[in-house]
Amino acid sequence: GDVVTAGLRQLGYRNAGTLEFLYQDGQFAFIEMNTRLQVEHPVTEMVCGIDLVREQLRVAAGHPLGYTQGDIVMRGHAIECRVTAEDPDTFMPTPGRVDVFHAPGGLGVRVDSALYAGYVVPPYYDSMVAKLIVHAPTRPEAIARMRRALAEFAIQGIKTTLPLHRRIMDAPEFVAGDYTIHWLERFVGGE
Repeated sequence: GDVVTAGLRQLGYRNAGTLEFLYQDGQFAFIEMNTRLQVEHPVTEMVCGIDLVREQLRVAAGHPLGYTQGDIVMRGHAIECRVTAEDPDTFMPTPGRVDVFHAPGGLGVRVDSALYAGYVVPPYYDSMVAKLIVHAPTRPEAIARMRRALAEFAIQGIKTTLPLHRRIMDAPEFVAGDYTIHWLERFVGGE
């Protein structure tokens, strides 16, 4: 974190952003910097308790950040599932009319979506239709909370990746945290 912070200071970068790295055999490899909020930003918001969208708008308006790096405390574990209007077996887009939309709720459960019953998912844009994010004190509790939230989540009329997310939450490798960047391809392929 210190090297990244120092590098961003040297660049004069002042706003939200994400630096991505791969870690293997004790070494980090830089992948990219995204000078915007990531789709996954709700995970950060839930573990830090900071509204990143609000802070980004404040900085853009010329206001200082309302906190320092030292003020940020990570609490618990968060998991995000991107729900897409895709066939969970072929990953082909499935535009169409949403007949039923029921989002889960409760403590530590967040859904970001504009879907509603009657909405027609167009074929022209990204197929993501919802983000389901959960937060809990521990990883096992977060997985249990995500399983419950996925079981309660209902989208009917179009195919979505909800069934795939349910399978992932039950996969022993995922539960144990024993996976690599190649795991999902093997998991989906049935290996």
